[in-house]
Amino acid sequence: MNIVIIKGRFSRDPEVKTTASGMTIARFSVAVDRIAKKGEERKADFISCVAFSNTAQTIAKYCQKGREVALQGRIQTGKYVTESGENRYTTDVIVDRFEFCGKADSKPADEIPFF
Repeated sequence: MNIVIIKGRFSRDPEVKTTASGMTIARFSVAVDRIAKKGEERKADFISCVAFSNTAQTIAKYCQKGREVALQGRIQTGKYVTESGENRYTTDVIVDRFEFCGKADSKPADEIPFF
């Protein structure tokens, strides 16, 4: 079973591309706070995420750096070779669904859909 649920804030605006076949792809990262012991400095993990099609279009339209979201998806790993011949490894959350959390500073609540 490969299911992940995370809650955090967009650490950067989504990068949105459309493929030749018309599919929308949104790449972004979400900062997720780590649980800190008393007296320890707060830390966060920056989770790389990818969304496709309608989910990607909605994220592109309504999400920007700082926006809080809860995401559900699966972890997917990959490997590619750079032009210099080095192996690079990737780990991404492939987003299946999401919900907005907190206040929507840039959009009225009645304009924001939930997926």
